[in-house]
Amino acid sequence: MQDNQNLKNQMKKTLLVGRHGVGKTTLKQVLRGEDIHYVKTQYMDYGDWLLDSPGEYAEVHGLGAALAIYAYEADVVALLISADDDYSLFPPNITCMVNRDVIGIVTKIDKCSPERAERWLRLSGCKEIFPIDSHTGLGVDKLRAYLRKQG
Repeated sequence: MQDNQNLKNQMKKTLLVGRHGVGKTTLKQVLRGEDIHYVKTQYMDYGDWLLDSPGEYAEVHGLGAALAIYAYEADVVALLISADDDYSLFPPNITCMVNRDVIGIVTKIDKCSPERAERWLRLSGCKEIFPIDSHTGLGVDKLRAYLRKQG
């Protein structure tokens, strides 16, 4: 319990946004140091320093407003796209819609090259992009370092 409280105090509050199946919950578990197990996120998981949103919030037009509201609770908004996705949910220059840092995260880089997903995230306005593989841990340390509070 003490370790989770220390981690919460050290990390920037981060909102994870992306379609269902992109790996938001898996990444959340890895960043928290938990064992990976499948959980379908049915509602906004407003936990310690990571806000895990259901994929439907990004996929269904009428639910997108909820993401805008939760963005104000966060220090960082993370847009996630899987390296094997066929399309991006995020329109060009969407990052200007919030007054928070917005980063891009490319998941599942073990499946294929992250370059296309990285281009989509840059087009959306993300300047910082982190390719990661939650199962091997590749790239997770760099993301964790970025999310750590300075000072």
